[in-house]
Amino acid sequence: MTDTLATIDARLQPLLDSLTLEEKVQLLTGRDFWTTWPIQKIGLRRLLMSDGPSGVRGEVWDERSPSLNLPSATVVSSSWDTAIAARYGAAAAVEARRKGVDVVLGPTINLHRSPLGGRHFEAFSEDPVLTAELAASYVDGMQENGVAATPKHYVANDSETDRFTVDVNVAERPLRELYLLAFEKAVTESKTWAIMSAYNSINGVTATENELLETPLATEWGFDGAVISDWTAVRSLESAKASQDIVMPGPDGPWGEALVAAVRAGEIAEEAVDRKVLRILRLAQRVGALEGFDPAVAEPALVEDGIAFAREAAAAGSVLLVNRDELPWADAVPASIAVIGHNAEFARSQGGGSATVLPEHVVSPLEGLRSRFGADRITYSVGAVVQEGIAELARETIANPVSGGPGLRAAFLDADDVELFGEDRLATALVWFGGDAPIAESSTLQLSTVYTPTATGTIKLGFAAAGTATIVVDGVEVLHATVVPEGTDLGAAFLSPPTRSVPVAVTEGESIAVTIRVDLTQRDAGALGNAMSFAFGIEPNDDDPEALIAEAAEAAAAAEVAVVVVGTNSRVESEGYDRSNLDLPGRQDDLVRAVVAANPRTVVVVNSGAPVLLPWRDEVAAVVIGYFGGQEIGNALADVLSGDSEPGGRLPTTWPAALADVPVIDVTPEAGALHYDEGIHIGYRAWLRAGTEPAFPFGFGLGYTTFELSNAAATSTAAVGDTVTVTVDVANTGERRGKQVVQVYASKTDSAIERPVRWLVGFAPVVVDAGATETATVEFPVRLLADWQGGWHQEPGEFELHVGASVVDLPLTQTLVISS
Repeated sequence: MTDTLATIDARLQPLLDSLTLEEKVQLLTGRDFWTTWPIQKIGLRRLLMSDGPSGVRGEVWDERSPSLNLPSATVVSSSWDTAIAARYGAAAAVEARRKGVDVVLGPTINLHRSPLGGRHFEAFSEDPVLTAELAASYVDGMQENGVAATPKHYVANDSETDRFTVDVNVAERPLRELYLLAFEKAVTESKTWAIMSAYNSINGVTATENELLETPLATEWGFDGAVISDWTAVRSLESAKASQDIVMPGPDGPWGEALVAAVRAGEIAEEAVDRKVLRILRLAQRVGALEGFDPAVAEPALVEDGIAFAREAAAAGSVLLVNRDELPWADAVPASIAVIGHNAEFARSQGGGSATVLPEHVVSPLEGLRSRFGADRITYSVGAVVQEGIAELARETIANPVSGGPGLRAAFLDADDVELFGEDRLATALVWFGGDAPIAESSTLQLSTVYTPTATGTIKLGFAAAGTATIVVDGVEVLHATVVPEGTDLGAAFLSPPTRSVPVAVTEGESIAVTIRVDLTQRDAGALGNAMSFAFGIEPNDDDPEALIAEAAEAAAAAEVAVVVVGTNSRVESEGYDRSNLDLPGRQDDLVRAVVAANPRTVVVVNSGAPVLLPWRDEVAAVVIGYFGGQEIGNALADVLSGDSEPGGRLPTTWPAALADVPVIDVTPEAGALHYDEGIHIGYRAWLRAGTEPAFPFGFGLGYTTFELSNAAATSTAAVGDTVTVTVDVANTGERRGKQVVQVYASKTDSAIERPVRWLVGFAPVVVDAGATETATVEFPVRLLADWQGGWHQEPGEFELHVGASVVDLPLTQTLVISS
């Protein structure tokens, strides 16, 4: 029998009582970047936290300790499948346990308020109900496997510009009906063991000091877990008075001795400290970090092949937007396929920033298509350069001059060039987070490798880092440069720094010795402490873009079909900054137009994490959104194009035809504040109110068969607290098995209050065999029809329930009467 919370708390109380004030306060701030303090006398070991929205990196950021790279959150949300979300959470938990991680810092469940948000790949949707359902399922899957989930970033952290300081001004009604609703179910039903508080302020009060941490989180929703700060988000002693429990990272912070003194002086009650410590002890008990206490989960509930799941999930979330009788290639495999695009060979499997993990191998679209259809059928052309900044050198082209194996030698040197620490690394994009490298004690980082070019020509050899570095090739200094970080965002400066490069002539097969010396004496560690990043490699050479496009068009003309993989890069979609537009970077639009002019059978695959403009969408044979599909992105794409898998996705966010059409666009604060003046009208709600037609509406997506919906039925009358049930028959009228996502929206035309034109209340994916009919059932609480007026208010009367396949394809309607 599982102990109740009260029983566990009663057993934890003596441990709490045995701690001194200093021990209790120490426990509230991290020991280092990723862990909390252990206290041996009460049997408490450290808690290890790790970034993990699309994989679990673990304690070190190191290519020698690879991680499973799952598809991005927008892939999961495009599946509209809570079972996929739960399996996703479970797979991440399996990775966490393999790496000794107790607390995974995810899922990210902020809303896609504006398509310019730079981190939307990491969040689910523009809709709070779809977000809430998937987030809750993610939490279920993770915690049923014994690892704490940490939904983030609480709350209204929906864009990146000035994210550390922005004050989000949002009225109480949209705050409750949209931004808090996205978090609610993960707390009230899935009972998440942790929550991450955000950087931003909400209506004048920073999140880590905000009353929202208490109400509604604790008082209304019953949250009994630990509130963990985003890294460096706690900035004052004042936050210790709020329901903020853990300050990360450590060991320094604004609490510590100052909090001890404040308690001694009677300025902060010791009971407030005790409450925080008790919540940390609960978290430790739940994840098995406290001796004498059974963990909440003894054995994982679901363990499956993570790579196979990543492939399945990527296909399930792929969205087919256009198909002019081109796909699938199930019965007629093309004799020749021209694969085109920078992202075809160098696909983005994930977005940039703290969510980054290092997979052992990424199957590119080019590799996946060659494997599925045969390399002899396929040609490849780059078409257009997408990359900005440094691309690391391929592992097979670099040799360690010390060990003789692949990779490089990294040495930390003192002022006399004496090696303090050395290690053999396998990549030229390096991060030190945790581990033994004595960064703060060193004067120089020296990197040495032997690079063997794969082609003859001039490369732009360079580095990406903030600071001063020197590159020496075959004993000759070729570059000495100092790079100043752009902007003030610590994460962006660390994970996506500026670059410097120099032309170097190389010959295919003729090796060159490369040595790089990085000056550590002027390094500004800031909040990062004993952590740093440095990358070296090759910047793109885009000297003749017209020639690249012409070559691709020629290849397309010579092939039966063309597959063009377009996409974004790490400077477009990443943590730390928002987007300035929705255009594909570089000459990719010109490339698509040239290719389709050469071959009308052109399939375009979009490798982006969030919406981009597709101005040629009416000209091509097919468009597939593959998003950031994880390490199996190439195999999943081959599965979809071949028809081995159904493109199971439907859009979780509206895709515009033009930036000027977007009704809610602003992400730039004015005088430190970002005003959510649109109220409850974001996403498709705003599009419906504006009356503007997007390129592709919310909920839209095609499949490889056809469906007919009929016989809709719904609860006819309901009251506050009730659950409404909607059923509909889904007939597969096509010739192959397929998936449909039944969507239910509500509206109230005679409402006495302002409402959206219609809003999502529930959904259900259903798989139906060819010629068969299945009944789909959608249930939702009456609360989703309520509005916030200082409390939940339920307007009585008739509501229309619209049933269909997207927000604008709703052929069936039922009337629901809410009693007064």
